[in-house]
Amino acid sequence: MRKLLLFLTILLTQLYFSQSDCPTAIPVCGNSNISYTPSGPGNILEDLDTLGCLNDNENFSVWYSFTIATSGTLAFTIDSNVNSDDYDFAVYGPNVQCSNLGAPIRCNFAGSSPTGNTGLELTPTGSVYWGAYMDVVAGQTYYLIIDNYSNSANGFSLTWSGTATLTSAFSDPALAPNPFITPGNPAANPNDPREILKCQLPTQFDFTTLTPGILNGNQNFSVTYHSLQNDAITGANPLTVTTVNGTTVYYYRIVYQDPANPNNPANGCFQLGKFKFKQGNIEAADVTINACNNNGAGTATFNLTAAPVYSGPSTKKYYPTLADLNAGTNEITNPAAYTSAEKTVYVKVTSNEGCSDTAAITLAFYPVVVVTNATLESCYIDTNIATASFDLTQAAVNSQTGMTKKYYKTSTDALNLTNEIANFNAYVTTSTDVYVRVTSANGCFAIAKITLKVLPPVKSSVLKDQTICMEDRTTLDAGPGFDSYEWSTGATTQSISGVGVGLYWVKLQTGKCYTMQEVRVYSSQQPVISSIDISNNTITVNVSGGKAPYKYSLDGVNWQDSNVFTGLPRGENKVYVKDSYDCLPIEVQITVPNLLNAITPNGDNVNDYIDYSELAYKKNLVLVIFDRYGNKLYEADKTRGYKWDGTAFGKKILTGTYWYTITWNENDKNNTPTQYSGWVLVKNRE
Repeated sequence: MRKLLLFLTILLTQLYFSQSDCPTAIPVCGNSNISYTPSGPGNILEDLDTLGCLNDNENFSVWYSFTIATSGTLAFTIDSNVNSDDYDFAVYGPNVQCSNLGAPIRCNFAGSSPTGNTGLELTPTGSVYWGAYMDVVAGQTYYLIIDNYSNSANGFSLTWSGTATLTSAFSDPALAPNPFITPGNPAANPNDPREILKCQLPTQFDFTTLTPGILNGNQNFSVTYHSLQNDAITGANPLTVTTVNGTTVYYYRIVYQDPANPNNPANGCFQLGKFKFKQGNIEAADVTINACNNNGAGTATFNLTAAPVYSGPSTKKYYPTLADLNAGTNEITNPAAYTSAEKTVYVKVTSNEGCSDTAAITLAFYPVVVVTNATLESCYIDTNIATASFDLTQAAVNSQTGMTKKYYKTSTDALNLTNEIANFNAYVTTSTDVYVRVTSANGCFAIAKITLKVLPPVKSSVLKDQTICMEDRTTLDAGPGFDSYEWSTGATTQSISGVGVGLYWVKLQTGKCYTMQEVRVYSSQQPVISSIDISNNTITVNVSGGKAPYKYSLDGVNWQDSNVFTGLPRGENKVYVKDSYDCLPIEVQITVPNLLNAITPNGDNVNDYIDYSELAYKKNLVLVIFDRYGNKLYEADKTRGYKWDGTAFGKKILTGTYWYTITWNENDKNNTPTQYSGWVLVKNRE
């Protein structure tokens, strides 16, 4: 059965047909699949019968050598293209010389009934066509001869298996860091050779111009070009400059050579590729490219050079109109950063071979980022009512999906991407404007303004501190217009009643904000009877404190506006006072002393003294005598028994009228100062 012919990818050879000799054996480069067709016995006729199990000299044979890169198991399959062909093999080594190969370590002579397949298998089955795998060690070199006993012009394929790997320059990234690139463009059928487009065929072509592109920067590799596969395999008949056509398949051969080590097992590794030429002009494709219409500018910056109008090596010139392109005028000189509105421009593509075509490039905007300005309101911070904390992400500036947002204090910062607001979820500020840059997945952006408003505390204008009597109750009313009320008493009504003296608060809701407002109910300050003046049976009550005007009473029932009471009886009297708060009145007990208007200090024990010792129970009682000019003549306190005998400074005074005052403090809580004034006639007998 005919097998699929595998294309020869990695081989080492020297001269055409010499690969059929052991000294010029083809080194196998890597564990690559190999296809080959032996065409003779080579220049040296090795006696295979003498060298091992093969019972004849070479027929149509090929020799390979391979060096182990990594240790492991190694097996292979030789699959003849025609099953009736009799392929045999032998393996020699490790590390032997062609001049002294010795007996093979693996060998198979298929006999008269070939099956088309032979080789070494990883799981031995005992078949006469197969041998057991080999355990190989890195650094070992082996020789393999494959001989077509049938002497037919039918080839074979050789595939490798097992865990061991073979030395290769192409699989070593240190030697070949870059991929090798086949020239030309893919053919319509992917299995066909790649095609190099030529404007005219046949034409002279310099194959060496392809070498830099094929090698792609890999060092110590060289390339030759061939018109026959066998020439490519052997390296024979290389092409340089020749006439090419559109039918011949051409082959290139990449060969590795270590300049520092001629004995490197990878030396001579080569890789084949194929291509052909095709007559025809290039075809540039009409395309659309997109860019961002940022922040509603109406224009975008387009990179025309990124438009995929043609993939091959070429030069491109760009024009704003087709007429400009045809005339060669007004060429766009900044195609990598061309600022424009949406429209169509044109490009002339010229290949390295001189072929040209024209394409249209449609300039289109990416989907526009649509933003609207927004306003955020947030309630004041108690410790600084001019500020609030804002979650900027709550601003409804954009409804499109897949957007990212960044926040800035100024529009300039948003445009330049500087001074980004880091704490955008809790941004504390006064009322101000900030800016958000909204960016799409394509990198397009727009900037919107967010107006931040601090909602200040809203207090009741009618809720005021009150002053009441200690024993009274009052009503606190926050007034209408608030969304909710919450009092310190637990009430949730607009007003609370029956509250006494104390400190209260109410939490007032306006929209989403709450304002805590305190209110005090003060106890009124009671008036104080600061002093009492008594003249004969008339008293004057002097009051301070509290809130004027005051009311006065002798019985707590009947009240008068005047602070003067007349015609009072001698002895104890009560006076009541209250202020405008009309609280419980204060009271004081007043003593109106007996009136003494004359004394005759003549020693007869009749009216010899002014005596107020009966008032001794009063606090700070003092009797003072004055002459008509107001000069103090005498003072009687406790030490003088609160009496005056008509003398001054130890001498009797002249007969005449004198003035006196009696002062004391009433025995009440305020120690009310009281003063009684009078006159006395003193009659002294000379």
